[in-house]
Amino acid sequence: MMSRRLAKASQAVLETVSLTIMRHIRDPRVKNVTVLSAEVAPDMRTARVHVSVMGTPKEQSLCMHGLQSACGFFQAKIADRLETRYTPVLTFVLDQGVKRSIETSKALREVLPTDEAETGEEADTDDAEEEGEDSLDDDLYDEEFEDDEAEEAGELNEGASSSSAVDPTVTGEDSGRVADGAAGDTDVSGESKSV
Repeated sequence: MMSRRLAKASQAVLETVSLTIMRHIRDPRVKNVTVLSAEVAPDMRTARVHVSVMGTPKEQSLCMHGLQSACGFFQAKIADRLETRYTPVLTFVLDQGVKRSIETSKALREVLPTDEAETGEEADTDDAEEEGEDSLDDDLYDEEFEDDEAEEAGELNEGASSSSAVDPTVTGEDSGRVADGAAGDTDVSGESKSV
């Protein structure tokens, strides 16, 4: 099990190498590199950095040579970050795991499309039929809802016009308020409220 000190040092090496590749390395050989992990030895004198390089085997070997040639520059950046007696000497290791997983997924896609296409077509037709039924139900519901809204709106309009008319039972004092435009003093039913 790795101690906390080694884990922090490994993380610092990983971050420093990643940022240095991304921001400071101008070598044209170093491209399409992903830093996957870093392992610092218990004596903190050496470190292995696992990288993945996308491309042909020739591009991968060129990239690895470029990383090894920039090793001193990486160590200087790590020395600035880590405050230890020794700066770890870096060794870059090419990790083929990502490339193998991509190749495996391509091989699976080549083998499986015939099975997926058949089941995908059946699923699409089932979904289309269900959507058609749902849209019909939604249309019927929307029409009923619109009819209800129209009826309610008609009732409200009729109620509003009758509330603005002068009520013959209103006394002379109350009729002055309605005539003056104090419509806020009347209820929806047209009855006047006392203030």
